[in-house]
Amino acid sequence: MRKLIVAFAVATSFVGATALQAQTATTATREVYVKAQPTDVLSSNLIGLNVQNNAKETVGEIKDLVVSNGTLSGLILSVGGFLGIGERHVVVTPSAVNVVYSENDKKWSATMDTTKDALKAAPEFKYEGRWSK
Repeated sequence: MRKLIVAFAVATSFVGATALQAQTATTATREVYVKAQPTDVLSSNLIGLNVQNNAKETVGEIKDLVVSNGTLSGLILSVGGFLGIGERHVVVTPSAVNVVYSENDKKWSATMDTTKDALKAAPEFKYEGRWSK
């Protein structure tokens, strides 16, 4: 009888440990896949997109994206210059640029409440060091 009680206690503790491991493994699972939503924008739609101000003047072009800790934290704009000569880069917050898609025209557009002079006076971003191309 004593052997039966000991065997039952061992079996019960083994089943409890197995259930605890299974529960821990289940809670450690994380989602890997996401679904793109109709309101999302792909980076390929942003890169190369001209940015206009409220006066419909082109003030820059989106050249690159800054991602910090998995979140879009900046848009690198090329400003000034002509045919790549004399251009400089500035980083603006994504919320400063309004990106929209026109269903009628099947085109993306970007606007920003700024001037060419304000962007020329902004701190310059340089593609150097860890960011060199």
